Amino acid sequence: MSLSSTRRALHGAAELLLAGPQHRHSGTIRLRVVPGGFGTVADPDLRVEGTELVTASGRHPLTGTYLTVGKAAGVDVGAPKGVYHDGSAVAPDEGIELDPFYTADLHACFALGDEALREFVEDANPVLWPEHFDISMTVDEVNFGVSAGDSFLDEPYVYVGPHQPRTGPFWNAPFGAARPVRDLSRGDGLSGLVEFFAQGRELATAP
Repeated sequence: MSLSSTRRALHGAAELLLAGPQHRHSGTIRLRVVPGGFGTVADPDLRVEGTELVTASGRHPLTGTYLTVGKAAGVDVGAPKGVYHDGSAVAPDEGIELDPFYTADLHACFALGDEALREFVEDANPVLWPEHFDISMTVDEVNFGVSAGDSFLDEPYVYVGPHQPRTGPFWNAPFGAARPVRDLSRGDGLSGLVEFFAQGRELATAP
């Protein structure tokens, strides 16, 4: 199992086991970072902690398929309908492949991103979005966040995405600017991400 297969499996869990059931019950796809993983923001109360799905009925290992996990946990498995057109493309009957090391690393990256965004903007309320599997917020038409990785960069990365394109050496991505989390998280980790967000905001709002 690899980082990419683990990321795909967690992305599938975010969509099929959390965001979809929540959207059908409460009308929102928003997720949030919780200790050791991520969870819903509204009913039903569902969480992925480590390599387990946590529900009112208990803790359920994320093994087998999403359908078998959902059946054991009493969860209405399936992605949100009619909300977005991209996403993980994971099917409910797909097998779940989670490597414990990469799972912990991805959870840690989201936790670091959540903490950095809250440090960067007072009273921030970052959202973990299930379609792109990133945690982000928007301030003055600029997106700030941490992605678990995707076709642009196959590892967790920090990004700044102005709604209006910018030019210059800082802007190295089609959507703005991006840096691998590992390049910014040396030392205490938090300060590197906050400094990157601050630099991006300054450059994005410069005349």
